[in-house]
Formats: sequence, structure tokens, C-alpha cells
Amino acid sequence: LFSGFPGVIGCTDGTHIPVIAPPVNEGDYVNRKSFHSINVQIIYDAANIITNVEAKWPGSVHDSQIFRECTLSTKFGHGEFTGYLLGDRGYPCLPYLLTPYPDPEPGPQQRYNLANCRTRARIEMTIGMLKARFQCLQRLRVTPERACDIIVACVILHNIATIRGEHCPSEPNISSDPNHEHPDPPTDIQDGSAVRDTICHNHFF
Repeated sequence: LFSGFPGVIGCTDGTHIPVIAPPVNEGDYVNRKSFHSINVQIIYDAANIITNVEAKWPGSVHDSQIFRECTLSTKFGHGEFTGYLLGDRGYPCLPYLLTPYPDPEPGPQQRYNLANCRTRARIEMTIGMLKARFQCLQRLRVTPERACDIIVACVILHNIATIRGEHCPSEPNISSDPNHEHPDPPTDIQDGSAVRDTICHNHFF
């Protein structure tokens, strides 16, 4: 259960895992910060378990495109899940993906944004724990295909360690993590505003 957000079943965010420059399609892997990476989409639940990972996209691909084209998004769109995801301003606001108000009005909208931000902060902590446990994710010196396999394996092992309650090494400060981005809002048509407004009105007044 995510505090303040009834019906929210997970949070999503992207993180860049640096890789060496591949010999093929090298330019596709250069991200907004000018280094080669895999852009990884992670979704986690209130128990800090990573419930979904999308590790196959070059660093130049925007977070919103990864979400739009992932299987999980299609399932949400078809009504296969009951509930919402929380995302940052790098994602479109959809009926099943709640993002912050871009220009919140004082009162309920500001309280909604604050709760959204505080809840999503935990996924940054989860990503930090993942990278702290597996130092290889600081830079993978393998092909992109192999790198994606390693990332997924690290996620699985992280979940096992979390379920077993194993101690995590010191966690990095995500706010200063050069591989963590907060991209500009996408230009997609945002059709989840009515759902966001309803939740804001019902729970943050």
C-alpha cells in the first residue's frame, strides 16, 4: 500500500546503466548526458520488490517511449490490471499512470504533487540499492545484449536479497547520481488528467 494514493500498485522510473560503446549502432546508445548506456525501466511495489524490468532499450530512447511500447503498458490499456502506477514528469499522464501537475495550484494540487514525489522517492532508493549491491552496474564492459541479460539477473538477485532481508551495502545518493535523469515532460497527448483530478479532489482536499 502506497501512503496517500489509494489504488496505486507500483511506481515506475528509468535509470541509465553505462556500457562500453558498441560496434554497431553506436550512436543509438548515447544518452542525453553524452555517454553510452542502456535505459532501464523499473517498476516496484510497496515492499521494495522490483515487479517489472524493461532492459533492452538504447540510452537515446526516452522514458515515455519505453513505457508506451512495453507489454505492461499494453496490459494496463486493455484493463488487465486494477490500479495505477506513479511516474515522474518524464511520462505522460494516463488513466493508469499518474504524474505530477506541471504547474500545481496552491492547495490540493500541491499536496498531491508532494505525496507523489515522496512516494516515488522510494523507487530512487530501490534503484540505489540495486546499484549498491551490484557494482558491475556502474559500467558494463560487454555487448548491449549481454548487458541487458546481466541487468535482469541483478534485478532477480536483488529481489531475492530483499525478500530474505539481507543487508544492503551503503546506498549512493541518488540526487547526485550522474546516471539518473529527470527528463523533460513528453509531448504526447495526456488523457489521464481527469483521473488525476478526481484523485486529487477526493484525497488531497
